[in-house]
Amino acid sequence: MPPLTLAHQHLPGVTVLAVHGEMDATNRAQLETYLRENRGDPSKRLVFDLSRVPFMDSSGLHVLLSCTTDCLRHGGAVHLAAVQPLPARLFEITGVLAHVPVHDTVEDAIAAALKPSERSI
Repeated sequence: MPPLTLAHQHLPGVTVLAVHGEMDATNRAQLETYLRENRGDPSKRLVFDLSRVPFMDSSGLHVLLSCTTDCLRHGGAVHLAAVQPLPARLFEITGVLAHVPVHDTVEDAIAAALKPSERSI
């Protein structure tokens, strides 16, 4: 299995976190550490670019939901972008889609995260 590759870009008002590889129990700690060290201010908006995540298990889902909860607690928000079919099915089955905005593209997610109405959450 290829290793998980992570990258981030701090933009004005939003941080984009790009994930490449499978998000599962084998790399949960790596993902948690990366988020803790690189996501920036928890009150900021985060966009997870999941366009290169073909598979996610409950461990990966747990990390995303924990990050979402922490951001919401501090006045931020999380948006998911370009979700692939298997992770999308996991989100559907678990009800995540009712609580975390999902967008077709990273650009759409960034635009939604920066909308003034989002800032009042």
